[in-house]
Amino acid sequence: MKRRSATSRLLLSACVLGVAASIAGLATYATFTSSTSASQSVSSGTVTIGLGATGASTNRLNIAATNIAAGDTIQRSVDLINSGSINLSAITLSSTAPTSSLLDTDTTNGLQLVIDRCSVPWTEAGTSPAFTYTCSGTTTSVLASRAIVGSNLALSNLGSLTAGATDRLRFTLTLPSAAPNTLQNQSSVILYTFAGTQRAATNQ
Repeated sequence: MKRRSATSRLLLSACVLGVAASIAGLATYATFTSSTSASQSVSSGTVTIGLGATGASTNRLNIAATNIAAGDTIQRSVDLINSGSINLSAITLSSTAPTSSLLDTDTTNGLQLVIDRCSVPWTEAGTSPAFTYTCSGTTTSVLASRAIVGSNLALSNLGSLTAGATDRLRFTLTLPSAAPNTLQNQSSVILYTFAGTQRAATNQ
């Protein structure tokens, strides 16, 4: 009985030593490795359009006009500025009337809008609010004559589609000479909203 027990202990010890040797062998086994890395900086640009400073010829859109009569015109200048870092595919104009009357709801006899662009700053004449503007450079059409109120109106021939550029615009509002008596004693407030859309996506 004692002999068997001693034999069992010897076999068990041999097994333990064998397992330990196997583990030791695994611990000392080596593999070849290699690694490399790179870092990349990515930043997004900005789409930002704005208007020139009020109180000067860079933005006269906030100057009211009163006592207009059939056939009168109202001219206002404004700078449209692309101060973002991304070029644009389009700039649109939406004009609404928070305070409305026949001046803006009568699309035929009510106020009509034309927008022109000058390649250089407009030459301003007259006294407020009866300003007039002439262009000593090249004049191009941005928006052809249409009713004053409109949504997402496409503006053409703009330089401010390019980041950092400025367009010098002249808004001309006209009350048609054929405006009937029903357009007397009317009052509207016109809100202009410009919206810029980024250029098409591309590889960078």
